[in-house]
Amino acid sequence: MARTTRFSFLIKIPAVILAIIAADHLFLGGGMGSWLGALAFGWALLLLAVRPALRRRPSLIALLIATGFAGVLTHDPGLLGWVMFWSTLSIAVLMPRVGRFDDAWRWSLRLLCHGLSGPLTPILDMIRLSRARPQRGRRNLAGLATLLALPLGMTALFVLLFAAANPILAQALSQIRLPWFGEMLFWGLTLAVVWPSLRPARWATRVTTDLRTDIEVPAIPDASLLLSLLLFNAVFAIQNGLDLAFLWSGAPLPQGVTLADYAHRGAYPLIVTALLAGLFVLVALRPGSARAANPAIRRLVVLWVAQNLLLVASSILRTLDYVEAYSLTGFRIAALAWMALVAIGLALICWRMLAGRSAAWLINANALAAALVLSAASVVDLDASAAAWNVRHAREAGGRGVELDLCYLSSNGDSSLLSLIALERRPLAPNFRDQVRFVRGQLIADITRRQASWRSWTWRGSYRLAEARRLLGPNPPGEAPTPPGMTRDCGGALYALPTEPAAPAAPPSPAPAAQATDEAVANAIANATPPLTGAPRQ
Repeated sequence: MARTTRFSFLIKIPAVILAIIAADHLFLGGGMGSWLGALAFGWALLLLAVRPALRRRPSLIALLIATGFAGVLTHDPGLLGWVMFWSTLSIAVLMPRVGRFDDAWRWSLRLLCHGLSGPLTPILDMIRLSRARPQRGRRNLAGLATLLALPLGMTALFVLLFAAANPILAQALSQIRLPWFGEMLFWGLTLAVVWPSLRPARWATRVTTDLRTDIEVPAIPDASLLLSLLLFNAVFAIQNGLDLAFLWSGAPLPQGVTLADYAHRGAYPLIVTALLAGLFVLVALRPGSARAANPAIRRLVVLWVAQNLLLVASSILRTLDYVEAYSLTGFRIAALAWMALVAIGLALICWRMLAGRSAAWLINANALAAALVLSAASVVDLDASAAAWNVRHAREAGGRGVELDLCYLSSNGDSSLLSLIALERRPLAPNFRDQVRFVRGQLIADITRRQASWRSWTWRGSYRLAEARRLLGPNPPGEAPTPPGMTRDCGGALYALPTEPAAPAAPPSPAPAAQATDEAVANAIANATPPLTGAPRQ
């Protein structure tokens, strides 16, 4: 048994070295492409090979979900996809020690502890190995490596720090081809990320405290709670009544208040209000309590939650009105998804009270809804969706939207490319078509440059470039030549270059000017004064 344990540990050392070499070759070369998904696939397969415990059903399911997010990273690498991949991979790694998925709250704590344990896990394992006494006559290579790892590693770190502070040492070390300090730091970071997945820290899974989301608060008298709910419903009814009058029915607003201002100012504060309402219901009305069983209180709570749902719906309508007044962005799509999650959370809170569900059920249900939304957001390009909507409703192309912001579309990169090509094929004013062609040309050049290198090549970029070339044909028209003295802004609009003021003429030198004046005066006097004859004047 001891020999098996020793072998399972030793085989993880070349595994982490292989991961460090792959990460060094890929990450430090520059450019972020589909290779990130291949690296994620390789990480999952490496864990499956060196950790047989992950082949059991609960871990295998989580590992399969992680490979799904690795596929997302292969299609289009992004931060959200990487976070989802790491989270599901970490669940698979920790699952053998937990045994099952109990609730999302405990797993969020485990993932937090697992992430924080990254830098400590390799050091603690090294300390444990250094304390372990090798058997007599078995001083093998692993024992020697354990003995030398700490002194050599810390000595190398000190030498590099002294070299950074001392130019003489730096010059001497420059003659020796040692890795850069930044590269060694990256190796340490990779070790801190990969090693905990091979040997997770034990304290990361020791979340044994019972889940207690019901906060203990002083007992609230039923009369006080009833009065609170009555007042809350009255205040919310006023706000909802105003929204029904001005947002939903389209009644004219008071003088000095625009629809855009009314819509934008209330979208996010009302969501905060709904969140506070949900927190109040969670804290004050635990399922199974006497207050939750009171029929009057239950009816008022249901009415209040319904008003909060109407409030969230009004916030969504406010955001949509603001989009119509201005434009759609990826952030506003994310805000709408967040508002939908708030509405789902409020409905789940109300159902929990009515059906007597546990706190774990409520957290798991909300976590599932959030995971589905985040998974969809990691697959769907929100910026491309926003660009398609803006182009489809652009005023310049006959739509009912606002003027198209070509600078915003340009800042989205290739997410806007296909939408711009679709816009270019529609009837447009000549000047605006020229601007669209300029922005489209910039995006084509940028995506062509990135797709030419395997480090920045992506499946999604390859599809967009191929589709753009198919739609444009072999000789796509370009923008008009830029006239002399003119340039273009980020949206392709022409404007004159600032002209430098002409240099003022140099003032004449004072000495020659004075000399010339004296000569002129002398000549004038000589010519005007007759020669003196006869006796001088008395």
